[in-house]
Amino acid sequence: MAEKLILVIDDDRSIVELVKLYLSSEGFAVEVAHNGREGLRLFNQSQPALVLLDLMLPELDGYEVCRQIRRESNVPIIMMTAKGDDIDTIVGLELGADDYVAKPFNTRELVARIKAVLRRTETVALPNTAPPVKNVIELGNTRIDLARHEVTIEDQSIELRAKEFDLLKVLAQNTGIVLDRDRLLNLVWGYEYFGDTRTVDVHVAHLRDKLNGSNAQIQTVRGTGYKLVVV
Repeated sequence: MAEKLILVIDDDRSIVELVKLYLSSEGFAVEVAHNGREGLRLFNQSQPALVLLDLMLPELDGYEVCRQIRRESNVPIIMMTAKGDDIDTIVGLELGADDYVAKPFNTRELVARIKAVLRRTETVALPNTAPPVKNVIELGNTRIDLARHEVTIEDQSIELRAKEFDLLKVLAQNTGIVLDRDRLLNLVWGYEYFGDTRTVDVHVAHLRDKLNGSNAQIQTVRGTGYKLVVV
């Protein structure tokens, strides 16, 4: 089996060397860039399985690198930040990052996150050789095709990222049932996910925007979580 390639974009050479050492010991191939422009060049050249991206970079910062990658690819992105402000995390997630880790971080935890994110994306990408008996959920004017990972509203296709689709699927399979944030984290991101519940809130906000005009609406149950209802 070919090694999965991880692209590390970070200008802190000591952190890069440590991360490279641990990832290599876990069987990953690693490429390194020390600024945003070099990172984008290597991304386009090597097509990595995952990008580990620092926020504070010379030439192009991590936000812009993430934005440009997302214009053409859904490759998993884990952002690294030395800042403690919540806004940095939220902005990174809104731009399309799949996860984040704050510096200084535990290297074993970082490797566990990388493996968890790769498992999730690989599961999404697996071909449906034996689709489930009920592979379509219809909620009013909204149709969710689980086998094809397609969502349509009034026969118009809407584009969802992998975890947005997974979140909608879980909510749709539990229509009318309140799911708290921890439960959604477990069901959508997996038990090995080390993030917090803000990840759920950001993805729910994105999903609500994309479901504009749908009979399926995500309601907030204050102090508890979310439920999907058909109106």
